Amino acid sequence: MANRPAFFVNLDNAEHIKTINFDFEWYAGFSINQKRKSIQSLHESILYKYPQLKILEVSTKSECDLGEKLSAFNLMIHGKNNLAISVESAFQGSKVFEYGGPFTDIYTKSSKEAKKDPRIRNSGEIVGFKFFSREFELEPKTFFYDWLYINALCLYPNLIKQVLEYDVFTDIEFNPVKSINCQAKSLALFVSLYKKGLLNENNIKSKEAFKKTISISSDLTKYDTNQQLTLDDENLI
Repeated sequence: MANRPAFFVNLDNAEHIKTINFDFEWYAGFSINQKRKSIQSLHESILYKYPQLKILEVSTKSECDLGEKLSAFNLMIHGKNNLAISVESAFQGSKVFEYGGPFTDIYTKSSKEAKKDPRIRNSGEIVGFKFFSREFELEPKTFFYDWLYINALCLYPNLIKQVLEYDVFTDIEFNPVKSINCQAKSLALFVSLYKKGLLNENNIKSKEAFKKTISISSDLTKYDTNQQLTLDDENLI
């Protein structure tokens, strides 16, 4: 047996996400078939308590094409000069450590290469993040990852329209004992903010405005899915 969180869209109050842990049968092994058996078991546990809800696995192991496209390994940030960076590579390459970083050459690497870059593990403790000209502190926890993921997702109106159909998000690769950032959690946050009418271009591009957006409810203009963010200015996103 294993225990993992599921992230529920919460429209009732200022707490945009409700996290609930579920026990389920874990199928050991690294093959995609074993991972998908574990996903199915986890989803069955969720549906046993919440049969009316629609669940999406967000990872490269997802059986759903949408869930695979929304993985941080596959979701790309596109900019000028044909620049394309996966969310995972952007996150890893933006880390600032005690003894180095950010290692921006990681931006050009594949997601797998970025995550396994030895400098990520051999440069001391993380002290912050710097994504091009924008600097981020370590607190609030997961803030930079959420900001990065949500800004990337806003480049894809077609994905946004599909993901709004779901109520709960999981990531079979996420273990809260080992890490704190989770693409499924970021996606649940996006859907909650969107459905509450708290997303527009101004309050997600600026980190200060985004911080206010996720901490308070206010009468903000809903994000227009026909409007795309770009990486054309000197600050990129």
